[in-house]
Amino acid sequence: MLVPPTLGVVASIGDLPEGRAWLDALPALIAELRDAWTLRLGPPWAGGSCSWAAPASLPDGRSAVLKISWPHPEMMGEAAALRVWHGHGTVSLYAHDGVLHGLLLERADPGTTLGDSPLPAEERLLVAARLLARLWSAPVDPAFVRSAGTGGDPGGFDVLGDVTARWADLVEQRMARLRPGFDPGLVAHGARLLRELPASAPRRVLVHGDANPGNILAARREPWLVIDPKPMYGDPGYDPWKLVEQIDDPFRHPDPAAVLKRRFALFGDVTGEDPARLAAWATARRVEDSLWWVSRGNPPSHRAMAEAALLAAVAGL
Repeated sequence: MLVPPTLGVVASIGDLPEGRAWLDALPALIAELRDAWTLRLGPPWAGGSCSWAAPASLPDGRSAVLKISWPHPEMMGEAAALRVWHGHGTVSLYAHDGVLHGLLLERADPGTTLGDSPLPAEERLLVAARLLARLWSAPVDPAFVRSAGTGGDPGGFDVLGDVTARWADLVEQRMARLRPGFDPGLVAHGARLLRELPASAPRRVLVHGDANPGNILAARREPWLVIDPKPMYGDPGYDPWKLVEQIDDPFRHPDPAAVLKRRFALFGDVTGEDPARLAAWATARRVEDSLWWVSRGNPPSHRAMAEAALLAAVAGL
């Protein structure tokens, strides 16, 4: 009864044998973690793509969140990242069960997302940029970095360049196999950026990995707290694009190029990152997203590729 029928993970992983097995085991996982941490649980939130989460109350009266994730590579470093950030701009980690993949987290109250805030778009971007600058300033123990072929802590952080190099390979394979009719030069350029940008990074930090307006929540301990990292170690320029894109749609403005330049410049002013480099990352990510979309059986989005071309122009590429 604690697993709602609308749980988003059913749609995303329920067709996989390992996903179905995890869903079948989820009620027992919930009960075991509830009892181990002596929690009172409220009704779970619906809509998670690969996790189950519910409000909880601790014996000492604190509000919390119980989150249980389907085990997959992107979620493995969440607890370690929250320990690195230690509640400085993020929710605090109260407890972690690495076997059951359960997290007991500080609850952000009232929990309004940055995307739903009435603040103007660029003020919301300032909030996000300041938070990311804080996250990027945290020192990272090299032992927690899982560079390809060198081991590292299994609960640590993938190297961003290793991840995006795999994406570049997939971009090229999907372009050849699916033939979506995209500009081959732009696709090749996107793949090249996915390989070259991490290698040329002026600095490497612990990136959030999924920075978007839905993962920044209004809170009391601090005005805003970041949740749900999918952390990697590498170029901070990777992080801002989804915020720039989703705070409101820049491509629906009368002059999208001017809006994009202003937003990348805002991030640059706050974080010290090169705005052209941020636009280059956005180009690479838009190309990768477009090929991923087609690989899932969807019709090619030529609008998305036109947006990638505009981002490339903003970057001066």
